Amino acid sequence: MAESRKTSLRALALQILLALAVAGLVYLAAGNAAQKLAKQGIVAGFGFLSRNAGFDISQRLIPYAAATSTYLDAFFVGLCNTLLAAALGIVLATLIGFVVGIARLSPNLLARGLASAYVEAIRNVPLLLQLLVWYVAVRVALPSAEAPASLGGAFVSQRGLVLPSPEFSGAAWLVPIAFLAGIAALSLLRRRARRAAETGLPPVRAWLPGLALTILLPGLAWIGLALAGHPVAVDWPARGPYDVEGGLPILPEFAALVLGLSTYTAAFIAEIVRAGLSSVARGQGEAASALGLNRGQSLRLVVVPQAMRAIVPPLTSQYLNVTKNSSLAVLIGYPDLVHVFMGTVLNQTNQAVEVVAITMAVYLTLSLATAFLMNLYNRRVTMVER
Repeated sequence: MAESRKTSLRALALQILLALAVAGLVYLAAGNAAQKLAKQGIVAGFGFLSRNAGFDISQRLIPYAAATSTYLDAFFVGLCNTLLAAALGIVLATLIGFVVGIARLSPNLLARGLASAYVEAIRNVPLLLQLLVWYVAVRVALPSAEAPASLGGAFVSQRGLVLPSPEFSGAAWLVPIAFLAGIAALSLLRRRARRAAETGLPPVRAWLPGLALTILLPGLAWIGLALAGHPVAVDWPARGPYDVEGGLPILPEFAALVLGLSTYTAAFIAEIVRAGLSSVARGQGEAASALGLNRGQSLRLVVVPQAMRAIVPPLTSQYLNVTKNSSLAVLIGYPDLVHVFMGTVLNQTNQAVEVVAITMAVYLTLSLATAFLMNLYNRRVTMVER
């Protein structure tokens, strides 16, 4: 007992010494940085965030004006752009990755060969090079900015795609609210279907009715507002003297970034899915076939649910990579957080320590939040051993 207590005290003392050493190094580094900044006439602190930005940003998801907005506003614009690209990249990479991963194990020789070729070709080429290829390919394939092509109310050129933009203000907010209600109905139907499957009750259809509600509810709200004399206003793009005016522009830089992130990450997700499906005993699929299930039903109801416990942990790492790899957008000029905050804001303010610290804290927070949510999902799909 005495020897164990001595060992514990010795370990505690070593931990305290290590913590003091780390704190001392941080203090010395902070003091050295403060002295260097003072010699250059730079005032340390975060007061610069309230100063006027004075520069424009090509893509804005929130209100922003170069003449009146602050550096803090510019930070949030860049953050929103990063979140949008990362979220779309994760969704598309997951869809493509699961399709390609399942195709890797397909009995069809052509599908299996194409999936293998996709994985080997994409994951062995650097993402930076792929972003450049997508950016050049997207711009070259599009019409020139002087002669944009019209696509039924939309315009496309080398400056991007301009779509009609509905304006949800006033009573028009009923349309997105109806869409959210459809999503909630789909979630409830899925939960009811899962409960029926677990308790042996008659099966409940979830996806088809849920998707129908997700589409029909906002459609009915749109039609109802029009019949009530409060139609949803739509900002239609039109050709101006120099460029397309109005509408919702989608930049080619944004399209190249999302396509590059999703296709690159999908190659790794495909291998994760293939390994997860292969980890399920072959007898599970044979038992499903003996019950009369076809291959699609066997995968959806038997094999994939069991494979998810092996798929989710490495899938989390790929989701984290999508968010971090989105910082490569600075190469093709997409105004993400790194481009706006660590680029323009840093060059104008010279607050290198503060800007870098904020950017690192943002990416760390996003990564921890993603890992936390995926760990919660992993607990749900993990099978309890009996």
